Amino acid sequence: MANLTTDFIGIKSPNPFWLASAPPTDKEYNVRRAFEAGWGGVVWKTLGSEGPPVVNVNGPRYGAVWGADRRLLGLNNIELITDRPLEVNLREIKQVKRDWPDRALVISLMVPCDEESWKDILARIEDTGADGVELNFGCPHGMSERGMGAAVGQVPEYIEMVTRWVKQYSRMPCIVKLTPNIADIRKPAEAAKSGGADAVSLINTINSITAVNLDTFSPEPMIDGKGAHGGYCGPAVKPIALNMVAEIARSAETRGLPISGIGGVTTWRDAAEFMALGAGNVQVCTAAMTYGFKVVQEMISGLSQYMDEKGMTSTADLVGRAVPNVTDWQFLNLNYVAKAKIDQDACIKCGRCYAACEDTSHQAIWMHPGRVFEVNDAECVACNLCVNVCPVENCITMEPMAKGATDPRTGQVVSDYANWTTHPNNPMAKAAE
Repeated sequence: MANLTTDFIGIKSPNPFWLASAPPTDKEYNVRRAFEAGWGGVVWKTLGSEGPPVVNVNGPRYGAVWGADRRLLGLNNIELITDRPLEVNLREIKQVKRDWPDRALVISLMVPCDEESWKDILARIEDTGADGVELNFGCPHGMSERGMGAAVGQVPEYIEMVTRWVKQYSRMPCIVKLTPNIADIRKPAEAAKSGGADAVSLINTINSITAVNLDTFSPEPMIDGKGAHGGYCGPAVKPIALNMVAEIARSAETRGLPISGIGGVTTWRDAAEFMALGAGNVQVCTAAMTYGFKVVQEMISGLSQYMDEKGMTSTADLVGRAVPNVTDWQFLNLNYVAKAKIDQDACIKCGRCYAACEDTSHQAIWMHPGRVFEVNDAECVACNLCVNVCPVENCITMEPMAKGATDPRTGQVVSDYANWTTHPNNPMAKAAE
């Protein structure tokens, strides 16, 4: 059996699945239920200082985006950080950690961007027994308008400054949670590393409006006729999160910086993808809110079985395995040529491939009498659109051409060139000659 135990920046947990700082981790009752269900760790919902009280809305807090089958693809969240008293949260954290010493328990923090505020709250959480702190520099709504959350996370200088304060005034491992609402995710990650962060976590939610009510003309969720932008999360954000995790993992400036992956993790496969791109563990929110805490059991069993099949004995065998294969476009191998192939036995003759290719792509699929569809290799550029629109899995596949063969579309021998830097159509390559 694969060993799922993880040691993330010195924080041990029985598996790499943590609940992210969010509504499911707002109080002792929820966290105990999560640990009973099998979660390896929890990041407690963000605590703030004892200044002006945090007041959440007493109406809808979530907007949603659904697939055609009403499967939840994304949530738009306008909830703020915890509105429960700080002392109550700290007391509950201490009790939970005492009763579950083998589980990771990290405290998410967000206070005004001044040294004394951070020094004060760090002193107050020291004796909870928590394993670490996560600095919430990502929340895009409500708190950002007050100069916190993403307002800090979008300014690398602020990230470095606050991280230095935290490392100065706390013995706890420090995770910096990054906002995706920025042009280049590498810059805040570099700032966190320069400030002494032990790790980064990403992504936090994406600034969004998920829908507009066309009767009231108000964004959803609607509070007394008005709506506000919120933070988008769920399966729909996973591709964005994977890219940002990979960018940090492969950047020379941040390579080796531990990463906690967040963003649309719903299955064990999602988790494995994040880990393969460099995440040492993953944090989950929307999946738990959709299916309940026991969803982690499928994640645990699925990841364990996958690792067994691959001959991996520990999560360290998986972390970062895909990073060397992430590159820039200019280094892709243009010597590789593939063509679409249709399995006639699996084809249900729906014609989606033909319609998509004929109308919007390269007119590379013929429709013969009896609705028999065939790929015309002389026009196929292997764009993969037909594979993606086909409702039958593996009915259409991309088959690579052998090196030395002639591409009927271009007349080029497959081995003529390697990548864009040496491609004959690259003007820079011609200029170099």
